[in-house]
Amino acid sequence: MSISGKYDVCIVGATGLVGQTFLKVLAEADFPIDRLKLLASARSAGKVLEYKGQKLTVSELTPSSFDGYHIAFFSAGGGISKEYAPIAKEKGLVVIDNSSAWREDDGVGLVVPEVNLADSSLNKIIANPNCSTIQSVVPLNALKPFGLKSVTYSTYQAVSGSGGSGQVDLARTLAGAEPEFYPHNISQTCIPEIDVFLDNGYTKEEMKMVNETRKILHLPDLPVSATCVRVPVMNGHAVSVRVELEREFEIADVIAAFEAHEGIVVANDGAAHVYPTSIMAEGSGSVFVGRIRRDLSATNSLLFYCVADNIRKGAATNAVQIALKMIAENLI
Repeated sequence: MSISGKYDVCIVGATGLVGQTFLKVLAEADFPIDRLKLLASARSAGKVLEYKGQKLTVSELTPSSFDGYHIAFFSAGGGISKEYAPIAKEKGLVVIDNSSAWREDDGVGLVVPEVNLADSSLNKIIANPNCSTIQSVVPLNALKPFGLKSVTYSTYQAVSGSGGSGQVDLARTLAGAEPEFYPHNISQTCIPEIDVFLDNGYTKEEMKMVNETRKILHLPDLPVSATCVRVPVMNGHAVSVRVELEREFEIADVIAAFEAHEGIVVANDGAAHVYPTSIMAEGSGSVFVGRIRRDLSATNSLLFYCVADNIRKGAATNAVQIALKMIAENLI
């Protein structure tokens, strides 16, 4: 615990897309930082990044990197997290990990702070959920008083979800070149393949959404299915959600529940062309919800559409929000 009220912070994977966004989000939040250490692979060590106008040199990640620090934000891939997060934990740090390495570990909290902050107390390693899951469970949590009976997702995921390589491939193919990263020309089609295919016909991304939704909402038996699609949008994921509810509802009550829930902005006037868009969500830490309507195919069934900045709320902002809320509640 910090004695001064400020914290010594490490960013692991500082030179990556999410790592650099951590720097922006920490600065915007005026996070109480005393010392800030930027860490990456030997290949990236020596690069210079900026934080609040100060030039910081990236250091190579080693087991001794965490000595004397309080908090580590990880965004360097699952392998690095599996190897180094336990080391940081052993040295007393709170680790907030953006990879998938710890998400399905029963002893590790999978946390969206507006939904289940209490789960951060399970372990000094805290998992940041999948980006599309984060933006989906916030409005689903608002609907919990109506009783969640089943959930079906269809996602429209931006290329930034693949990191810099995805963004480069979209720009490359928009310029008329052949794709080098995606299996098809992302500038000309949507690609219903994110991560690897599994034996059950789902992709790993789709099963992440299934399993993570259940874990975050503490509903292990909730029926959930997902179809995850990469779309030719640079940044900002969208998810169409169909949710069956246990109880009868009025649309006005659903909208009121969304409006009252922390982290949600309702944009729901389709007649005025007001509904969630990636442009609307750009740079924001909120989840934008709209197209709220009854599902005509089933009783007590609801449809809505949600959008969020997947690099911010879907990754860096969610992690920083976890840390800030933990500090506010004296959990760090």
